[in-house]
Amino acid sequence: MRIGTHLIATGGVPISELRDEAAAVTARGLDSLWANQLPGGMDPLGLLLAVGDGPAELATAIVPTYPQHPIVMATSALTVQSLTGGRLTLGVGPSHATFITGQFGIPYTSPARHTREYLEVLRPLLRGEHVKYAGEFFTVDTQLAIDVATPPPVLVSALGPRMLEVARDLADGTIAVWTQPSTVADYLVPRLADGARVAAAVMTSVSTDPDGVREAVARDFGIVNDLPAYRAILDRGGLSGPADTVVTGDEKTVLRELARYREAGVTDLIVTPLGSRAERDRTLDVAAQLDR
Repeated sequence: MRIGTHLIATGGVPISELRDEAAAVTARGLDSLWANQLPGGMDPLGLLLAVGDGPAELATAIVPTYPQHPIVMATSALTVQSLTGGRLTLGVGPSHATFITGQFGIPYTSPARHTREYLEVLRPLLRGEHVKYAGEFFTVDTQLAIDVATPPPVLVSALGPRMLEVARDLADGTIAVWTQPSTVADYLVPRLADGARVAAAVMTSVSTDPDGVREAVARDFGIVNDLPAYRAILDRGGLSGPADTVVTGDEKTVLRELARYREAGVTDLIVTPLGSRAERDRTLDVAAQLDR
């Protein structure tokens, strides 16, 4: 199991601080650094270029599909792949109606069908092929001239059955959030192709006050309960809210609980540390000790 962490770029964080965080990820021996498209935050692909060398894998989790045409997405991804020496993993997904329609004013129509068409255009473009395509959402006739030795792998944020079918058919795997190991093993893995990557983002905190950590997550991430895709995956796991997915406690407890994701079939663990800078650093130091 590869182990990485999120690079959170919101609130005017200086790029020098983000570069320091990326360097610390490498120094800890972690395998990957993941950037996300957050409301008001930096562009994740641009951010990965800006942070410097970083670890062996630079990844997005995720870039929303609706606001970016697949030709634009492929152009950006191949640019990053070329300039980073082939270290990109491209994570994409439809996001949520709250953001796509509420913020961008884009109709959130048939997300599974939209994602399927998106990948049917995106993947051959990433392979350097000429794409001539006419579908419900996209009409394309083009080829990109960005040479890369290997196209970036593509992961999809798939949680529902139809989105998991799309990931199985057209992607290299899925990116999951708000799950426990049992949901990964019993629900996600059986719906994916053999050998598919399963990336799981897990909020984690080495803490002497685990109840306080969970209370903070329940308070700060209450919107998760109102987003249908997230609410559905929580319900599938029999969970009351996002706080139930947090891994927290002393070092031994955290290592034991994170190891359960490997046993469940997770190939890429994205540790999202919580708390102050010192608390986040301590959590990542512990996570780096986990047996791969």
